[in-house]
Amino acid sequence: MTQSTAQRLYLFQLSTSDVPIGGGRILPMVAACYLVQMEDGKNILIDTGLPADYQRPAGMPAAENQMNVLEHLAEIGLKPDDVNMVITTHFDVDHAGYNDYFPKAEFIVQRSHYELAKAGDPRFAAARPHWDDPALKYRLVEGDVELLPGLWVIESSGHAPGHQSVLVVLPETGPVLLVIDAVILQRLFTVERPALPDEGSADEVRATTRKLLDLVEREHIQVIVFGHDGEQWKTLKKSPEFYD
Repeated sequence: MTQSTAQRLYLFQLSTSDVPIGGGRILPMVAACYLVQMEDGKNILIDTGLPADYQRPAGMPAAENQMNVLEHLAEIGLKPDDVNMVITTHFDVDHAGYNDYFPKAEFIVQRSHYELAKAGDPRFAAARPHWDDPALKYRLVEGDVELLPGLWVIESSGHAPGHQSVLVVLPETGPVLLVIDAVILQRLFTVERPALPDEGSADEVRATTRKLLDLVEREHIQVIVFGHDGEQWKTLKKSPEFYD
């Protein structure tokens, strides 16, 4: 029997914002999550976005063009109960805020990241009521794992311990790498990538970046989606369009 393979990848735009970076310059940023549809109809969600009750800190740039993950699912005819699996790349508040809306799904997270967050690391406290709901079922993985045919999680610590990126192999597009926050901007995807504030050591960040660069070269990956790059985002297909 032929195993079900990945067929479609949707990019869900959750919000955009313009971040002042000095000298009158603006850095366009995006918040996103993703959906993979398998040949057998399974729906795999990747991250869930900011929680509905999130209070933006004073001085934080306003979010525009907002549409939450539930609204995106509805736009393509899906409900939360239609989601079979949720890959949580990490528990930062802008990635895990709607986890509790998917109690029927299996959640995938790196063991090291889950254990750090469960131990009370304050970085992950903001979304804890949403990712630590007792109704949620977590499967803890270690390292690079093929979850389903053509769907891999790639361990990519640096932005956070146990952060994971996602590789999706599609029939027409070929392999697509969702870097997530391992590299948030396309211009940082170099062997000299600096560590940003609140990230790990420069050595760890660069080791992960080299790992992902090697993966891109080895697998001939043409489509690479960076975590929050508003400029790159303008060039990508957004839901309800999809990559196939």
